Amino acid sequence: MKRELAIEFARVTEAAALAAHKWVGRGDKEAADQAAVDAMRTMLNKIHINGEIVIGEGEIDEAPMLYIGEKVGLRKDLDIAVDIAVDPVEGTRMTAQGQGNALAVMAIGNKDSFLKAPDMYMEKLIVGPDARGAIDLNLPLLDNVTNVAKALDKSLDELVMVILDKPRHHKVIKDLQQMGVRIFAIPDGDVAGSILTAIIDSDADMLYGIGGAPEGVISAAVIKALGGDMQARLKLRNEVKGISLENDKISNFEKSRCEEMGIDISNVFTIDDLVKDDEVIFAATGITDGDLLTGVSRKKNIARTQTLLIRGKTKTIRYINSVHNLDFKDEDLKGLIK
Repeated sequence: MKRELAIEFARVTEAAALAAHKWVGRGDKEAADQAAVDAMRTMLNKIHINGEIVIGEGEIDEAPMLYIGEKVGLRKDLDIAVDIAVDPVEGTRMTAQGQGNALAVMAIGNKDSFLKAPDMYMEKLIVGPDARGAIDLNLPLLDNVTNVAKALDKSLDELVMVILDKPRHHKVIKDLQQMGVRIFAIPDGDVAGSILTAIIDSDADMLYGIGGAPEGVISAAVIKALGGDMQARLKLRNEVKGISLENDKISNFEKSRCEEMGIDISNVFTIDDLVKDDEVIFAATGITDGDLLTGVSRKKNIARTQTLLIRGKTKTIRYINSVHNLDFKDEDLKGLIK
């Protein structure tokens, strides 16, 4: 994939973050998501790519989305064919409530790069490069924690795990803390949490949790680009919520979608199953301030953004701090971000 495309993709997440920022703290997560989707679509359609959205959100909850199978880009004869995984607002609730760690994120790979999975739950276990090969989702979580600690030459009370602070994880959090593991519990945003396990200026060693499958594939893309490791398993909603499959229409829809797509729900996916391409590009722009990136700040029509841009081919990590004069944006974008 051409190197110069990376900055084009950074411009896409910047636009999405700027658009979503107008809705920070307004209590309307759907409006924030829609604004980011519209901005992302507008910018994608200005790039010389022959792109297809293969991972998006909204199949189940009918949220505004860049839909799976949507074609994007200028789509000229010589434009490169790429697959795109998007989450225009990773942390819609956090955006709506004015909380930290909301991001606009996307991952891009060559054709057929990403696992095509329905929008459902996914169990994830993620580590950075130094613990690559030390995880196995078929083993109990506590065994994985011990194995990762050994790989990192750390005692259990030195290990730091990122985990979503959800009721489904409360027992796991308590068990890990009783083992001496330090827990970094985050309310939402497991893509940002995933990245923290693999970047040099973070104390996080592992991430575990059951979150969204689209976010899982995006996390796999960035973790592969950073040289880390990940395993994952799809979960039906009834398993996560503790309800009967027979009485849950959403779970039965998820099950039928997996069957249609030829996906074995019981399968443990490795990082190479999730992302086949070593040349992935990942871009994320902060919407609100967080542990990974600074959020959008704005004074009248001048805005600042911070973007994380990673090229898998070279393992280069760039933090891009940009100042935007919104008066000089393209006319079709001004209405979305001003």
